[in-house]
Amino acid sequence: MRVRGVRREDLEGILALARRTGVFTSGEIGVVRELVEAELNNPRQRDYHSLVVEANGRVLGFACYGPAPMTDGTYDLYWIFVHPSYQRRSIGSALLREVESAVGQVRGRMLVVDTSSTRRYSRARRFYENHGFQKAAEVKDFYRVDDSRITYMKQFARESRPEQ
Repeated sequence: MRVRGVRREDLEGILALARRTGVFTSGEIGVVRELVEAELNNPRQRDYHSLVVEANGRVLGFACYGPAPMTDGTYDLYWIFVHPSYQRRSIGSALLREVESAVGQVRGRMLVVDTSSTRRYSRARRFYENHGFQKAAEVKDFYRVDDSRITYMKQFARESRPEQ
């Protein structure tokens, strides 16, 4: 298994993987497609960066991240998911390490991720907490009634930067 950048031939495998998780709605899977296609169709864009874990030609894990608009060094983790049969094998951890490494290489200071408060996302919340993310905010009923948005963040460096 190896972590690498996304390729055009990965798209259908990524979408099949997103469906296989049983967590995402068809609308959310459409957003996954949109972000990956934005990256693949415009290699010069800098808004989205995707990684996959591949083994024997199969996509087993996916992550997408990018700089948060109008911030200095803050990055969003848009997606991270792993094939259900391969969870708890450190694939998600490997993807997250690669994301954090890439953010660190460009002197990113913070990684932010939003997730749902529903039971379906309890493993995701535990994953972030186990990897050093702190709960930063909760917006009640954000996605729908009884489905709040929970924002986690992880800070990497606290260097002071002069005002520009």
